Amino acid sequence: MITSLRQMAETVRSSGIKRKIAVGWAQDPNTIGSLYRAVSEGFAEALMIGRREQMISTCIETGADPERFTFIEADDEKSAAEMAVSMTRSGEADVVMKGLVGTDKFLRAVMDRENGLLPPRSVMSYVCAVEIPAYHKLLFITDTAVIPFPDLDQKVAMAGYAINMAQRFGIKKPSVALIGASEKVSSHFPNTHDYSVMCKMAERGQIASCVMDGPVDLFLACDPESVKIKGVDTPLAGNADILLFPSLESCNPFYKGLMLFAGGELAGMICGTSKPVVLMSRSESELSKYYCVALSCLMASQKQ
Repeated sequence: MITSLRQMAETVRSSGIKRKIAVGWAQDPNTIGSLYRAVSEGFAEALMIGRREQMISTCIETGADPERFTFIEADDEKSAAEMAVSMTRSGEADVVMKGLVGTDKFLRAVMDRENGLLPPRSVMSYVCAVEIPAYHKLLFITDTAVIPFPDLDQKVAMAGYAINMAQRFGIKKPSVALIGASEKVSSHFPNTHDYSVMCKMAERGQIASCVMDGPVDLFLACDPESVKIKGVDTPLAGNADILLFPSLESCNPFYKGLMLFAGGELAGMICGTSKPVVLMSRSESELSKYYCVALSCLMASQKQ
């Protein structure tokens, strides 16, 4: 079982498999630093798309050897994103990664009906593995970046992607917490009705290979002592592997709070696409971007 992000990266390194990463608008130091580490460790090749002179200059400033990269000229961020997606779609690359390009431009390229990476009727969602000192194991969190207000079908897809990722880390039957403000189903919180349906689906095997409960609050999901104090009978027992949130505006601040205030590091990617998509905030650390690259390589061997 993979129990830390460092161990996840080591698993990728030791596999002996090298993946090609196409990076759209690859001029920023953290992107270059993360990819230089991945390339130096032998599990990635980097196709850096952007303004060549600027990319080389940033390499020199950060101590990265430009000779370890392949540079491809692009006039602007939109064309760089489109080129990176196109190369991944055609098989020239295994993974596409966002550099300094704006998220809206990058996702438009990924979701383009003719030239993108999203199959028809597929649900695109984001799953990240977060490591924080305050929790005894990795937490898989969804959806931090893509779906504003997921409906029932989208929540089911989100759960499936998170379960699949957790299983790649060696967790055979992950515990999935459907996060709400309390443990009670209420007409004041429409998501709780979706949660009830999902729990029944998991019970019947329609959402396979997991233990699922919800709605539950974070204490019931992740704190065994709170489960005892509240006296709530939940199969999660305060030991959740996966946290599924009802909206992006609840999930995104939660994970950013872990990064900012709790010393968290993450590895995340978009799921539901035909190839792995690395999408990160431009302000994310070099280490988190490195872990995202490693995660995409771990997941690249299987259909998204």
